[in-house]
Amino acid sequence: MGKSLMILIAIVVIVGGMLFSDYNSMVSMNENVNGKWAQVENQLQRRNDLIPNLVNTVKGFASHETEVFQAVADARAKLGGAKSVAETSEANSQMDSALSRLLMVAENYPELKSSSNFSQLQDELAGTENRISVARRDYNNTVQSFNAKVKSLPTSLYAGMMGFHEKDYFKADEAAQQVPQVKF
Repeated sequence: MGKSLMILIAIVVIVGGMLFSDYNSMVSMNENVNGKWAQVENQLQRRNDLIPNLVNTVKGFASHETEVFQAVADARAKLGGAKSVAETSEANSQMDSALSRLLMVAENYPELKSSSNFSQLQDELAGTENRISVARRDYNNTVQSFNAKVKSLPTSLYAGMMGFHEKDYFKADEAAQQVPQVKF
């Protein structure tokens, strides 16, 4: 009976060690996902901070384009109030659409395009869009690793009980699948 008890204790210790190791690994991966999401939000906030300057610059030249300005303001408010990955993704799509319309308005004003303020803001916005793209890619890669861990055996047997569930990917809007038309 002593030998059986020792074997049972060894099995419990080994399984317990594996569970602790997996738990700690999932905590680390979960925090990595949260950190990557924070970077996405950081870049989206950077864009949100640039937008009023861009809008005000365009407004000076195209004051009658109120519908476009309102669309940008509405999208910015929705993005600022998003609480989940899905809400943020949807609001981001609306922001992309509104910014595209704003930049199309700007194309109609040659004196605006030659403004150094507008050029600088447009460059900042382009750089921010690249940063957002990189942050979204990093976030989605991290989510992929986390979700693979949560779904794989034996982790999938107990991950849910430990409070670890699949994370949502940041998805592009279906409209992003279409190539935008640029008209001059």
